[in-house]
This record gives sequence, structure tokens and C-alpha cells, in this order.
Amino acid sequence: MNLNLDLDLQRGTLVRRYKRFLADIELESGEFITAHCANSGAMTACAEPGRPVFVSDSHNPKRKLRYTWELIQMGRTWVGVNTARPNHIAAHAIEKGAIPELTGYANLKREVKYGCEGRSRIDILLSNHSSASDCYVEVKNATMRVGNHAAFPDAVTARGLKHIEELDHVAQNGQRAVMFFFVGRNDC
Repeated sequence: MNLNLDLDLQRGTLVRRYKRFLADIELESGEFITAHCANSGAMTACAEPGRPVFVSDSHNPKRKLRYTWELIQMGRTWVGVNTARPNHIAAHAIEKGAIPELTGYANLKREVKYGCEGRSRIDILLSNHSSASDCYVEVKNATMRVGNHAAFPDAVTARGLKHIEELDHVAQNGQRAVMFFFVGRNDC
């Protein structure tokens, strides 16, 4: 499966992560930038200052933050910290039939409103299967390592509990509910 993300990546060093969505990074050129951190989690195992990182450059002058933090090197492995990437990769894998449990659906939609009050968004909604009900897929980016295993979540989260409760509600109403854990590191 070939997935071309077409990213303009630049290497740097993490200076600090703060306010959940911001990271100060020194690029190889010596320039200091503030990059968007799409990961709202605690990132307890992958936000150590002084570590090598990669950021993508949007080249978009209208964006508040031009750069997005994509990867950090922890030990000998790179860890994907941009939580938007696993959703894109999982959707692509489903479309290509690489996840047998999620094949046979004619339609795949991303970021669809759903839930008890219609205020949640599901990462992937699969519909129009000949013999199965609609399937609601929540993608989680597992960045934490405990021993030789990936772990999720890296901190207690009310938002994560809400996602589980929404999926439970979907399942109780006869639909398929899937929590898809994307392990964005190769040392687990």
C-alpha cells in the first residue's frame, strides 16, 4: 500500500511543548519557530526537550502557525505525534482493503457528526454494506510505550471517556462500533 502524504518535512530539535497545541522548535538552519501540535494528549512518552523532530511546512501564509509538528525521535525510533495522520492513514488502508474486518462498505466518510446530542464527530463512518450495519470507527494514536507494548491513553481524559460512551451508544443501537488503535512507533 503506497500512501503519498506529500509533506515538506524539515528537521529540528524540540525546545518545549506548551499550552497543549504549541511547540517551540529550533530548525537545523538555527531558526526558532513555533509549530502547531495537533496532539491534545499528555504526550508523556514523546515530548522530551532536546529530541530530534520533524515538522511539516504548509507554505500557507494565511495559517496562524505555518509549521506542524509531525514526528519526534525517542531512542532509536520515530514517533508520529500528529493525530491527524493516523486518521488519514486508517481511511486509506480501509479504502484499499488492507483491514479485512472493515471491508465491504461502499461508502467511507470522515469527520461525520453523530452521537447522543449530535455534537460529536466520528473519525470514519462506513456505510452501505450488503450484510453488515453501518460501522463507526474512532481512530486513536497510541504514542506511549510501556515495556514492549504500546499504551493508550497516556493520561486520564474526559474527552476519551466521551468517545467510548458515544461508541457504546452506537453499539447499543445495533450499529458496529470500532476503536482503532494506530501505533505510530515501531518499537512496540
